[in-house]
Amino acid sequence: MLPSYYTVKGYGEQEIVIEKSRFICYISRAETEEEAIAFIQQIKKKHWDATHNCSAYLIGEHDQIQKANDDGEPSGTAGVPMLEVLKKKGLKDTVAVVTRYFGGIKLGAGGLVRAYSRAVTEGLKAAGIVERCLMRVMHVTIDYPWLGKVENELRASTYMIKNIHYADRVTFEVLVPEDGQSLFAEWVTELTNGRADLVVGAAEYRERLLPSETKL
Repeated sequence: MLPSYYTVKGYGEQEIVIEKSRFICYISRAETEEEAIAFIQQIKKKHWDATHNCSAYLIGEHDQIQKANDDGEPSGTAGVPMLEVLKKKGLKDTVAVVTRYFGGIKLGAGGLVRAYSRAVTEGLKAAGIVERCLMRVMHVTIDYPWLGKVENELRASTYMIKNIHYADRVTFEVLVPEDGQSLFAEWVTELTNGRADLVVGAAEYRERLLPSETKL
């Protein structure tokens, strides 16, 4: 599992008009090729009367699956430029569809490349981009006399409390960066004079929305 990566927050759409042609970009997260294909088909069905429904997607931790489709535009002027935008942004598990309604003015190869690239860029702004960071759930179990001190110190720290379980003893589920487990264990041991029991739990991703002006 990657320690961190970028992807889209979710669904987004944005329309731009260039030389009277309408370019409507649709963006979504897709973690499998089946999800990407289903999204593309959904947009094609919605815009069955469009001149073109061009698409591109990247799937997998290492971009194992990359596809681009010009859907009738001159070869290399739509799908590939769309894919390049996703790649330059460093995005993963992302699908883009750009629907075009021809406005009567031909843009030429260079114009098409710029139009489809810009459409995807605007679509990504609408969808939002998140950084997914791999975190490890650490289970910290203590006796009740330590509850106030440990909870206060955790809330004042950079660590995130996921849950608290109250039973015979108190167990905190704390989200810790994957590469920071040893440092966290030392911190808890010092905090509790070695009175805490630590158990390493599952790994999970947490998302952080990036400001729209962030350069990737």
